[in-house]
Order: sequence, then C-alpha cells, then structure tokens
Amino acid sequence: MEQGAGAGRLAWVDVAKGLCIVLVVMMHSTLGTGEAMTPPDLAAAGLASEGFLHHVVAFAKPFRIPDFFLLSGLFLGRVIDRDWRLFADRRVVHFAYFYLLWVVIQSLAKYGAITEGAGPGTFAQHLALALVEPYSTLWFIYLLAVFSVVTKLLRRVPWPLLLGAAAALQVVPVHTESYLLEEFCSRYVWFVVGYLFAERIFGFAARVRAHPRAALAGLGLWALVEGVLVFTPSGGTAHPTLASLPGLSLVLGGVGALAIVAGASLLTLAGGPVTAALRACGSRSIAIYLGFFLPMALTRTLIVKTGAITDVGWASLVVTLVAVLVPLGLERLVRHTRLSFLFRRPAAFHIVAERAPVRSGLAPQAAA
Repeated sequence: MEQGAGAGRLAWVDVAKGLCIVLVVMMHSTLGTGEAMTPPDLAAAGLASEGFLHHVVAFAKPFRIPDFFLLSGLFLGRVIDRDWRLFADRRVVHFAYFYLLWVVIQSLAKYGAITEGAGPGTFAQHLALALVEPYSTLWFIYLLAVFSVVTKLLRRVPWPLLLGAAAALQVVPVHTESYLLEEFCSRYVWFVVGYLFAERIFGFAARVRAHPRAALAGLGLWALVEGVLVFTPSGGTAHPTLASLPGLSLVLGGVGALAIVAGASLLTLAGGPVTAALRACGSRSIAIYLGFFLPMALTRTLIVKTGAITDVGWASLVVTLVAVLVPLGLERLVRHTRLSFLFRRPAAFHIVAERAPVRSGLAPQAAA
C-alpha cells in the first residue's frame, strides 16, 4: 500500500480529499459569488447570474459530498472495535473540539447578523441551538462524529442490513424540521460504504494504478454519462435533472466517488505540481474546511464593491483560490505558535494520549 509523505498516510487518499475539499469550497464560492453579482432585476425574478464554474459545480454535485464521506469512513475500521474511551477521543472529541471552536469563531464574525441588535442573550441562544443543529458550513464535521457513534453502535448488525437501511434512507425523501436528521438520512450511506468496503476500495485504487490506460478510458466514459445525466432536465420540480432522481442519484454518488478514487490514484501515479498541490490540500483538508468561510466572504465582497472583476466565472475562480490558499497559509503561519489550537487539538482536549503527529500537524488520516 503506497504511503504518503506523513507516517501512515496514503498519497491517493490525500489527493482525493484535496479534490473534494477544492470542489466543496468552489461550490460555496461560486454560488455565493453568482448571487452577489446578480443584477437587481434578475434577483427580483428569483434568478442568479452564472459563470463557467457553475457548470463545474453542477457536474460535481452528485459525487462531491458522497466521496468526502466515503473517504472519511475508510479508516473507521481501525478504531471501531476499540474501547469507547479511545474511540470517543479519536472520532467524537476530535470533531467536537473543532466544531465547537469554529462555531464560536464563525458566529463572532457574524455577530451583528445573528443578534440583529438584540444583544448577548440572542447570541447565547444561537450557540445553544448550534449544539443540537449543525451550524453553517460546519455541519459536515458535526455529522462525522454522529456517523462514527451510530456506526459503532450498529457494528454488530449484519452488513447487508446496515447498508440496505442506509441506502433506503438516502432514496426515500425525508422531510423534517431537523436539518441534522435530514442530512443524516441523505448522507449516512456513503460513510457506511467507506467503512464496510474499505479494503475493496483500497484494492480498487491499486488496480487503477496497475492498469492506468483502462482506468483513464473508464473515467472518460463516466464523465460523459455523468455530464448527460447532470445537464438533462427531468421535467419535474422536486428533482429537476435526471441525476437528481431518487435511486439514480444514489448510483451516481457511488460511481462518482469511485471515479474520484480512480482519478486520485492516477494523479498520484503521474505526480507533478497539480498532484502535489491537491495532496497538500487533502492532508490539510480540515484546515481549509474550517477556515475558508471568512476569506471567501471578504474576497467576494471586495470584488462586488470594487467591480474589479465583472465576469462571474473569473470572479468565482478568484474567490475559490483565495478561500483555499488563505486557510493553508494561516495554518502554516500558526503551526508552531500559541494559535496552533485553531487547527490542532491541544493535549488538554485529549482523553487518550495523542499519537505521534503526522507531517501536516493536523489530525491523523484515519480521523481527518
């Protein structure tokens, strides 16, 4: 099994995570920039301006989040049978620490919008609600802890039953006032797939590297089918494209996740600066995910107010690049300072002795 630069890290996993985190940041940056740059007449009609990156965002929608959760479930098997104290430290406290810390940071940055002049009491209510309902972009980290606990509790359930139930939750529409419950139902299957089929996924990545030409041809065919289904209207309102239809979206999520695994494996085999950049993003994906919101918002606001870039596509690209690079720079800047707690869990917040750190200074890959 090919090792990454850090001890115990797999290079292709980091590249795959890098692809996913860039696509996630691109989605938030592109949609937000399109809305911010929409002329008033279009906004009044409920429309938003679009650029070339909107097509990339739409293409990636079926597999962007599924693959991220699949990758997050790959290493659960290493700790799922450990005692609850160790398991909680690695898979619950780890995510809870970053979630709670960055809920406070993000909320303070939006204090005025949250309180609307009502004062600290409203802010405290907001923070209390964030304990039971995931806040803003941090919902992914919240769900990782929930998925980990639920899977450990259900680990004795026969795997076909567990997988079938998780798939049914994704296919059958669940509408509730709880954002946490809805996201759990629509996303849990991908975490379960990563956990149950980890060894097969590792084997698939190895076969891709052994047969790169066949894998490249397969990726081309996948991209063609994906594009057709994503950009073909279904004629319905609840599921506007063929790719969003129940059942088909489940298939596309799984196939797309494997496509990212294959693409990451081929990039690792090829090497080069793009692979190195994606690998760096993947090994520090939690830093990007935690820190991208503020540089994204500030860059978008600056572009809109100054009119420095008038094309929505190029503006979205600039916002995406800044939103990825600034957290990476900030993490490197604070790595060996008192502010390192922003991206590295301090010893005081461990309930089990910390393992040897990996190169990135962040979480071990198994928990990232």
